Amino acid sequence: MKILTAEQIRAADSYTITHEPISSVDLMERASDACTQWIAERFPKETHFIVICGTGNNGGDGLAIARLLLERDYTVETFIAPFFSKISEDFSINKKRLENIKDAKITEIKEANDIKVILTLNRNIVIIDALLGSGLSKPVEGKLAEVIQKINSLQLPVISIDMPSGLAMDDNTGFDKRNIIKATFTLTFETPKLSFLFADNAENVGEFYILDIGIDKKFLAEQESLNNWVTQEMVAHILRPRARFSHKGTYGHALLIAGGYGKMGAAVLGAKSCLRAGAGLLTLHIPKCGYEILQTSIPEAMVMTDEEEQEFSGIKDISKYSAIGIGPGIGMSDKTAKGLKILIQQASVNMVLDADALNIISENKTWLSFLRRDSIITPHPGEFARLAGKSSSAFEAYNKQREFAVKYGIYLVLKGAYTSIATPNGEVYFNSTGNPGMATGGSGDTLTGIILGLLAQEYPPKQAAILGVYIHGLAGDIAAQELGENSLIAEDITNNLGRAFQYITD
Repeated sequence: MKILTAEQIRAADSYTITHEPISSVDLMERASDACTQWIAERFPKETHFIVICGTGNNGGDGLAIARLLLERDYTVETFIAPFFSKISEDFSINKKRLENIKDAKITEIKEANDIKVILTLNRNIVIIDALLGSGLSKPVEGKLAEVIQKINSLQLPVISIDMPSGLAMDDNTGFDKRNIIKATFTLTFETPKLSFLFADNAENVGEFYILDIGIDKKFLAEQESLNNWVTQEMVAHILRPRARFSHKGTYGHALLIAGGYGKMGAAVLGAKSCLRAGAGLLTLHIPKCGYEILQTSIPEAMVMTDEEEQEFSGIKDISKYSAIGIGPGIGMSDKTAKGLKILIQQASVNMVLDADALNIISENKTWLSFLRRDSIITPHPGEFARLAGKSSSAFEAYNKQREFAVKYGIYLVLKGAYTSIATPNGEVYFNSTGNPGMATGGSGDTLTGIILGLLAQEYPPKQAAILGVYIHGLAGDIAAQELGENSLIAEDITNNLGRAFQYITD
């Protein structure tokens, strides 16, 4: 799914209106009906809705939603904020339609304090924000800013239509957060907006839902965009079925270099995940101190020990492996750093690097030029800041991520909510699976193992990164459904990988 600009979204609307054909106001009705259906499925009839509208098309959506909720016997009050230079034609049409409803209550406000909400314990009140849509190009000021601050001050649940009012679609640098709606839910159309995917805007976006309103899918698919939203349909096309006449050699031989004294668990988690991701064979290279641990906990893996008792210092022969993973738990000693440098200089197969491997490289940035093209690195935000420098905002970090991937010809997986994968050609793929329960020690080690397992099976690095991140998040979601987010641990992710693969193919 492409993540589009405001101009592309307007073009898609226009194309649909012309080629379906459908009138603009009927397309607005379709969008409003989708929102109303979503609302009606989640809020009881006792809910009292306060709909606050601008005078553009977003306000037109709000007026239509108010009417449709009234027709479903909800209690609705509508406020119109006339602080705009233009009134759209579709807004005017929907205002007349709402005025024709018997129980419609419409108030035009002149000041923010004209929004009067009677707060009592026995009223279930929800605000619907329909002030501004996706066309915002500058920070909100003046009376409109006062209205937004008033809405936020009420501390009620807020449903924003298309966009939280005051939030731009991409870069919100310099915007006053007080003048952006703090939505509980955002109902957006056809595709997520880029700004939804940045941590800086989490308190404004809340939970977002993508509603299908019948915009021409072929036109959407043909739009050029560097930003993409990873869906189940996309990864289902990536995932390959296993061949009937195949054997362990068919699915590659992975090498995982992981673990150190006190951190052998990282090797265990990565190894189990690599095997669960489908690698035919796995060899672990670990310090001598971990031999019994690994042989006992993972009988399916072969174990090779380092010359050192407690740390990785190097590996002599890597010729028989189809993919290499390194980093979880290896530490940052001088011997380990030297071994890593030699490895990345000699490697001739696809690699995934994580954790301490990245921390070592961040202290030796010239080594980045040694990385084999199309290598995959999987930093969390702190590790990425050490590699590329600190960022003042999530949007700046996003730009640095793209530039870094292009400069070094690698795939950069920046872990977090909506984990993003930047490619050597400047594309970014945002992941749609995962949950806060996965913010736990060892979660990243499982991701390294999954990606390594896919690389070993000769998935191209781009596919291995996208599929690996998606399946990792999906396994976490399945685990959270059973255990809850608070109790989730990394091993739960690994244990649910099989269910995740089945879910994609069902």
